Amino acid sequence: MAKTKTVFYCTECGNETIKWQGRCPACGAWNSIVEHKPTPAAKAGKSSNGAFLTRQECLKITEIDDADENRFTTGFSELDRVLGGGAVEGSLVLVGGAPGIGKSTLLLQMCGFVSETMKVLYVTGEESGKQLKMRANRLNVSSDGLFVLVETNLGEIMESITELAPDLVIIDSIQTLYNETVESSAGSQSQIKDCTMHLMQIAKTTGTTIFIVGHITKEGSIAGPKILEHMVDCVLYFEGESNAAYRILRAAKNRFGSTNEIGVFEMLDNGLAEVPNPSEILLSGRLENASGSCVTCVIEGSRPVLAEIQALITPTSFNVPRRTSSGIDYNRAALLLAVLEKRGGLRMSASDAYINVVGGLELDEPSADLATILAVASSYVDKPVGDDVVAIGEVGLTGEIRSVSFIGQRIAEAFRLGFKKCIVPLGNKGKYSVPEGLTVIEVRNLRDALSSAIGAKKDK
Repeated sequence: MAKTKTVFYCTECGNETIKWQGRCPACGAWNSIVEHKPTPAAKAGKSSNGAFLTRQECLKITEIDDADENRFTTGFSELDRVLGGGAVEGSLVLVGGAPGIGKSTLLLQMCGFVSETMKVLYVTGEESGKQLKMRANRLNVSSDGLFVLVETNLGEIMESITELAPDLVIIDSIQTLYNETVESSAGSQSQIKDCTMHLMQIAKTTGTTIFIVGHITKEGSIAGPKILEHMVDCVLYFEGESNAAYRILRAAKNRFGSTNEIGVFEMLDNGLAEVPNPSEILLSGRLENASGSCVTCVIEGSRPVLAEIQALITPTSFNVPRRTSSGIDYNRAALLLAVLEKRGGLRMSASDAYINVVGGLELDEPSADLATILAVASSYVDKPVGDDVVAIGEVGLTGEIRSVSFIGQRIAEAFRLGFKKCIVPLGNKGKYSVPEGLTVIEVRNLRDALSSAIGAKKDK
C-alpha cells in the first residue's frame, strides 16, 4: 500500500514545502507552516466526498461564449453596487466580518428577496432551525422558495444541493463545515481549504451562486489559509462597530467589478436598511463654528462621498509628542504634520496631534491631504475653517497643492449638500464648471490654502 504523502503549506501565502519550517521561505512569516494530508484520489466523475460532478469538455478559446456574465439583483442596491452590478451566476463570494456585525442578517434578508423569483438554500451550521426561523420572523422573511438545511457534513450538503438544484446557496459558516475524508477537526486549515474547493467546483460546474460566511481573526483578516481568498471570486468585508448603527460593506477582491465601491447600511430593529446618501449621514451632528474640523470629498468607486476630518492639537508634556490617527494612515498623517511645520510655519513638533475621520471611513486617497492639514491648523490656532467650506487637494513635500481626479463630481456633490465655498488645487483650473451660488478658491501652495481658509476667518 502506497504511503500517503504529507505536505506542509503556509497559512499566510499558501506556499507549499516538503517539510516543516519555523519560517516560510516565500513570505517570511513565522510559525505559519501547517501540515496537510492530501485527500484520497477520487474516482472519475466523482468527488472525494461522494458527490458526482459534471465532467467538463475541452473547448477552443474561439468557441467559448464571451457574452456578458448573467447577473441578478440581491434586493439591496448597495450590495449590488459593491458586487459590480449584482450577483454573478456561478460565482463564489466570501463575506467576512466581526461577530455580531450583521453578516447573517444581510444574507438572510437577501435570501428573502431573491427567493421570490429563485430557489434558495440556506445552510447553517451555527444555528438550529428554530433559531433561524425566529430571526427570519424578525426580519419579515418568509417565502416558499427559501429552503433551510441545518448540516455541517460537506457530503450531505453537496447531495442536498444536487437534489434541490438551487440558484443561490448560503453557507453560514465555512468554519463549521467538515469533510469526512480529511483527518482534522472542523475549522482547521485543511478542512476550510478542502470544503471551499468542493464548493467552488459546484459553483463553476452547475452555475449555482454561493455566498460563504467567514469569521475573522483578532488581526481583522479572514480566519483560515490565505489561499481561501485566492480561491473565491469576491471577498467582501462587513465593517463597523457592533454598538454603532452604521455598517460599511467593501470589496477587497472582485473578479467581476471594481474593488473601490462601498455600500453603507444602517442596523435597525427589523434588520439592515440601505443608506443611499452616506454623505448626509457622515456629516450629521457637526458642531457649528468648531475649530479643528474640515470637510473633504473622496471618490469611493464611482460615488463621491463627503467626510469630516477632525483634529485635536494640544501642547505636549513629553520629549516625543504623541501622534494618533484613525481613518488616515499613520505614516501619511506624520508626513502631513512635518509638511505643515516646515512649509506652514506651525510648530507641530511641540504638540500632540490626534486625527480622526468621523463615521469610521478609511481615507486612503491623497485628495484628503488638504482637509487634514486645514483641520490640524484650525485646531492649532483655535480658529474654525467654516461650516460651509470643503477642501480638496493633494499636498506635496514642498508644500504645493497638486491636482486631483474627478474634480467636477466632487464640486457638484459639495454644492448639492449645501456647501458654499470649495478650496481646490490651481492645477484643476478649467476642468470643472462652477454651479451658481458656489465660490471656488484655487490655491497653489499650502500658505495660500491656510490664508484662504483660516486667514480669511481671522480677518473677519
